[in-house]
Amino acid sequence: MTATPESRATEEAGPGDGLVRIGAIVFIVGALATLITVAPLFLGTEPFPSIAYAVCMLMGVGFLIAAAGVLRSIAAQRRRAKPAA
Repeated sequence: MTATPESRATEEAGPGDGLVRIGAIVFIVGALATLITVAPLFLGTEPFPSIAYAVCMLMGVGFLIAAAGVLRSIAAQRRRAKPAA
Protein backbone atom coordinates (compact mmCIF):
# COMPACT_ATOMS: atom_id res chain seq x y z
CA MET A 1 0.00 0.00 0.00
CA THR A 2 1.49 3.35 -1.03
CA ALA A 3 1.44 6.34 1.23
CA THR A 4 -0.44 9.40 0.05
CA PRO A 5 1.02 12.89 0.56
CA GLU A 6 -1.58 13.51 3.27
CA SER A 7 -0.59 10.42 5.25
CA ARG A 8 3.10 11.20 4.85
CA ALA A 9 2.52 14.66 6.29
CA THR A 10 0.95 13.18 9.42
CA GLU A 11 3.78 10.64 9.88
CA GLU A 12 6.62 13.17 9.70
CA ALA A 13 7.47 15.12 12.82
CA GLY A 14 6.72 18.82 12.52
CA PRO A 15 8.77 21.71 13.87
CA GLY A 16 7.11 21.78 17.30
CA ASP A 17 6.29 18.10 17.78
CA GLY A 18 9.44 17.32 19.76
CA LEU A 19 8.78 20.14 22.19
CA VAL A 20 5.21 18.98 22.71
CA ARG A 21 6.39 15.42 23.47
CA ILE A 22 9.09 16.61 25.86
CA GLY A 23 6.62 18.95 27.53
CA ALA A 24 4.13 16.12 28.01
CA ILE A 25 6.79 13.92 29.61
CA VAL A 26 7.94 16.70 31.95
CA PHE A 27 4.31 17.45 32.84
CA ILE A 28 3.64 13.78 33.67
CA VAL A 29 6.75 13.64 35.87
CA GLY A 30 5.53 16.75 37.70
CA ALA A 31 2.03 15.30 38.07
CA LEU A 32 3.39 12.07 39.55
CA ALA A 33 5.59 14.08 41.92
CA THR A 34 2.52 16.04 42.98
CA LEU A 35 0.58 12.87 43.73
CA ILE A 36 3.48 11.43 45.71
CA THR A 37 4.03 14.69 47.60
CA VAL A 38 0.36 15.05 48.55
CA ALA A 39 0.00 11.41 49.66
CA PRO A 40 1.52 11.93 53.15
CA LEU A 41 -1.15 14.54 53.88
CA PHE A 42 -3.84 11.89 53.47
CA LEU A 43 -1.86 9.05 55.06
CA GLY A 44 -0.84 11.02 58.15
CA THR A 45 2.87 10.37 57.67
CA GLU A 46 5.81 12.76 57.72
CA PRO A 47 5.84 15.18 54.77
CA PHE A 48 8.56 14.95 52.16
CA PRO A 49 11.47 17.42 52.11
CA SER A 50 11.00 20.72 50.30
CA ILE A 51 12.89 19.48 47.22
CA ALA A 52 9.95 17.17 46.52
CA TYR A 53 7.67 20.20 46.36
CA ALA A 54 10.10 21.84 43.92
CA VAL A 55 9.82 18.81 41.61
CA CYS A 56 6.06 19.41 41.52
CA MET A 57 6.78 22.63 39.66
CA LEU A 58 7.70 20.51 36.65
CA MET A 59 3.99 20.40 35.82
CA GLY A 60 4.07 24.09 34.95
CA VAL A 61 7.41 23.83 33.19
CA GLY A 62 6.12 20.95 31.07
CA PHE A 63 3.02 22.93 30.18
CA LEU A 64 5.15 25.88 29.06
CA ILE A 65 7.43 23.63 26.97
CA ALA A 66 4.42 22.03 25.26
CA ALA A 67 2.84 25.45 24.64
CA ALA A 68 6.09 26.63 23.04
CA GLY A 69 5.97 23.59 20.77
CA VAL A 70 2.39 24.37 19.76
CA LEU A 71 3.29 27.98 18.99
CA ARG A 72 6.30 26.84 16.95
CA SER A 73 4.09 24.48 14.98
CA ILE A 74 1.55 27.25 14.34
CA ALA A 75 4.29 29.58 13.10
CA ALA A 76 5.63 26.91 10.72
CA GLN A 77 2.16 26.22 9.32
CA ARG A 78 1.62 29.94 8.74
CA ARG A 79 4.95 30.21 6.92
CA ARG A 80 3.96 27.27 4.68
CA ALA A 81 0.50 28.70 4.01
CA LYS A 82 1.69 32.24 3.19
CA PRO A 83 3.20 31.44 -0.26
CA ALA A 84 0.07 29.46 -1.20
CA ALA A 85 -2.15 32.48 -0.57
